[in-house]
Amino acid sequence: MQKNMWKKGMNIFLCGLLGAAVLMAGCGDKKTAAAVAEKPAKQEQQLSSARNTPIVAAAKKVGPAVVGITNKAYVRNFWTNQVKLTERGTGSGVIYDKAGYIATNNHVVEGASEIIVSLPDGRSVKGKVLGADAATDLAVVKIDANNLTVAEFGDSDTLQVGEPAIAIGNPLGLEFRGSVTAGVISALNRSIEIGERKYNLIQTDAAINPGNSGGALVNADGEVVGINSAKIAVSGVEGIGFAIPVNAARPILKELSERGKVARPYLGISMMDKDIAARYGFEGDFHNGIMVVKVVPNSPAANAGINAWDIILNFNGKRVKTAKELRQLVSECKVGENIDVVIMRGGSTQTVTIKLAEVPEEYGN
Repeated sequence: MQKNMWKKGMNIFLCGLLGAAVLMAGCGDKKTAAAVAEKPAKQEQQLSSARNTPIVAAAKKVGPAVVGITNKAYVRNFWTNQVKLTERGTGSGVIYDKAGYIATNNHVVEGASEIIVSLPDGRSVKGKVLGADAATDLAVVKIDANNLTVAEFGDSDTLQVGEPAIAIGNPLGLEFRGSVTAGVISALNRSIEIGERKYNLIQTDAAINPGNSGGALVNADGEVVGINSAKIAVSGVEGIGFAIPVNAARPILKELSERGKVARPYLGISMMDKDIAARYGFEGDFHNGIMVVKVVPNSPAANAGINAWDIILNFNGKRVKTAKELRQLVSECKVGENIDVVIMRGGSTQTVTIKLAEVPEEYGN
């Protein structure tokens, strides 16, 4: 009897200890969980000034306005003769207006049958190309979406060589969307030629890889100062990237969004300089100028009285010796502008005034 009582008492005692242990363990878990829950918020509050740099602030401010752009086009299968919508490539874009206007590069959207815009918050929406301009490698895409973050454009004319530069985009595709690279402004007003196009660009050593095209180049104040564009991709060359200055891009983007194209002037002539002539085996005295080979009827040149075989010596007060120089000077003028041109005809010089008109639709840009 006493033995049974002793066993019963021990069982009660052990159960009590076990219950107390469970209660203590439960209290301990709650305390640990609360501590874990508080930890991230505590870390955020204690972020040091050394870590909370202008680059961090710029990435937080502009990153939500940088999107991915997927270019899709219809491709015919050679073997089955079936047409299929296929992804041709991806690039980046910058939302610059709450109405859903996105700045990007022409080569990002060129030839697209369908545009898909991937937003930083995970949404994917169809986009429409409002306008594109090969001469400046700029384009505007429009989307219909709410709650968009808009990037603030800065003043690229105030940039200084050596100041911080932050590139935000989607290098190598959407898997690396929102990537941030940093460097400095390496040089300003860099003139590079791609084909017959000449670009005045910002040079930076912030890494710009395929897929970054159309993304944002940002200053330390979190302002977009450039639209990332070309990159020298030559073996052994690193740290040389380029962006279109935002001050040059702003009026182009406005025209593309409103008119779908950029109004550019033209002369309406076919021309030949001594280098072109030598290339095709022609000989002649060009008098260090440019020979007019053909004049388009009803063009600005024709209306000014310029004839075939006239030699252009001076355009708008500047001496011209090559066709490339003349094309560059014309591109810097405005539609409707009156330009004085010095020509040589029959051994004597004369000045004619040309009123520049917009390039006809059939000629393109």
